[in-house]
Amino acid sequence: MTATNDPADPAPAWPEAQFGPHRFYAGEGGGSTELRSARFDAADLRGARFTDCDLTGVTIRDGWLVNVSISGYLSNVTVNGVDVTDFVSAELDRRHPERVQFREGQTADDVRAIWATAERLWAEAIERAGRLPATALTQQVNDEWSFAQTLRHLVFITDAWASRTVLDEEMPYHPLGLPQSWYPDADAATLGIDLTAQPGYAEILAARADRMAVMRRIVAGLTDDGLGRLCSRSPAPGYPDEERTVIDCIAVVMDEEIEHYRFAARDLTVLEAQGAR
Repeated sequence: MTATNDPADPAPAWPEAQFGPHRFYAGEGGGSTELRSARFDAADLRGARFTDCDLTGVTIRDGWLVNVSISGYLSNVTVNGVDVTDFVSAELDRRHPERVQFREGQTADDVRAIWATAERLWAEAIERAGRLPATALTQQVNDEWSFAQTLRHLVFITDAWASRTVLDEEMPYHPLGLPQSWYPDADAATLGIDLTAQPGYAEILAARADRMAVMRRIVAGLTDDGLGRLCSRSPAPGYPDEERTVIDCIAVVMDEEIEHYRFAARDLTVLEAQGAR
């Protein structure tokens, strides 16, 4: 129960909203603001879904959180008076030691080792996916990207953050690449990407293999001194024009590879269980 004499929380000066799993700003009009600082008292929110929402500063008092699933960037998340942020991070590190390897990487040799880990993990995931019915590869578990869509997204990430920035290629984008959900349709079309396309799985695998070979060549040629070289291009239209080094760009690719592997492995487990029933 919420005390009726609780004072209204002051509206803090939170920074502008960040959207998407990797905290990119969606730009003007990228998210609705009509519910900012809203209050829900004795409201029935069962079954509600929040996707790519900025929940910074949200307070839930005396709520019933049963069968609740939360994923996203966590910082200072307190449940019943306990900050669970470090616990969640430590448990994810235990389950996915590649996260630790990624965070601790500093040198060109470290980058090569991390990429070798990413290649191994994705080879295992693709092998698992290959044992599923073809329809499962385009099935969206809990409305998340399907396995095929995840591979398409990683094609775009390599194009944007490796070929475009590190290799300084003006238009490296594969037409079946899949940008983030906030990326404007018009900008995707400018890149030659058809967001309505439904490519076959074999075509997706071929594009993914090609882009992984691009990353393999990049990391093979890295030197410690070269990690600090400035890249002259932004990843794609709509991204902020800011200073980025080679290691900054490669780190985005590595982070995407590791995190999307985690999501894909989670969903493959669900799909495998469905096939076993």
